[in-house]
Amino acid sequence: MNRRALLALAAALPFAGAARAQTAAGRLILHEAVTSTHVKARNVSVWLPPGYETSDAAYPVLYMHDGQNLFDPSTANFGEWGVDEHLTRLIAGGQVRAPIVVGVWNTDLRLREYVPADLIAALPEDMRGDVQAVYGGPPLSDGYIRFLTEELKPFVDRTYRTLPGREDTLISGSSMGGLISLYAVMKRPEVFSAAACLSTHWPLRVTGLDGPGLEAWRERLVAAWTGVIERGLPAPGANRFYFDRGDETLDQFYAAFQTQVDAVFRRRGYGPGDFQSLVFPGAQHNEASWNQRLDVPLTFLLSPAPTRNP
Repeated sequence: MNRRALLALAAALPFAGAARAQTAAGRLILHEAVTSTHVKARNVSVWLPPGYETSDAAYPVLYMHDGQNLFDPSTANFGEWGVDEHLTRLIAGGQVRAPIVVGVWNTDLRLREYVPADLIAALPEDMRGDVQAVYGGPPLSDGYIRFLTEELKPFVDRTYRTLPGREDTLISGSSMGGLISLYAVMKRPEVFSAAACLSTHWPLRVTGLDGPGLEAWRERLVAAWTGVIERGLPAPGANRFYFDRGDETLDQFYAAFQTQVDAVFRRRGYGPGDFQSLVFPGAQHNEASWNQRLDVPLTFLLSPAPTRNP
């Protein structure tokens, strides 16, 4: 999608300046330098679906991480997801409900904001420092979730015609964005009803380990993290989770970890209606692969009549 020229809004909005861009369909609004008492300021893109500005309907809201990669190739360092193109086609075909999409841009603290604090805290003491160092310092994810739920969501609900309830508030991301999407529902299941986690980035290694030592390190980490997930998941029936991965590049290393996470969901009683975990042969760990399969998680999140686990 080619970005149209930005037009300045005449009226100031309560969350910093905003500008509009005409997309292939719908409308994209950029809120620049959105401030927070919990995390570093960042841009936020809001996509309004076709028909929004000519109706008085209210819409579900999908929050997505790494917002600069969702709509516009000029702001995406590694290619865009084409979220607006996918949704426009799916909406026209009656396959999904039309949503408002809130693209939350990342910052240079992305890894610390996206790594779940509870998972780091659960690690054995002799591992915690090494794993924390991989992400650049202590986790900032609890503050990031407070920003999403206590500051950004109220602003979006005030500014746009939203359906603000839990059933109509969804969250999604890829790689580390998948990890924080899972965590957001675990921490605030009364706010987010469903998460789609693409190519979730489970920790793979630390510097200086290889062979049997690395395998033992992974086993301890997987045991600690799956324990946190099992204890922290909401009871099945009210929340839904989608996971996927490819089998090439970085994604090829996720199988063992994701298999253990899948087993946790099944032990907790999640079934096909509220839990999916898919593998896409040939898919890599990049925006092009996420773009190619984006219809699947979008349909899971926004199906007109989502199924539930019996």
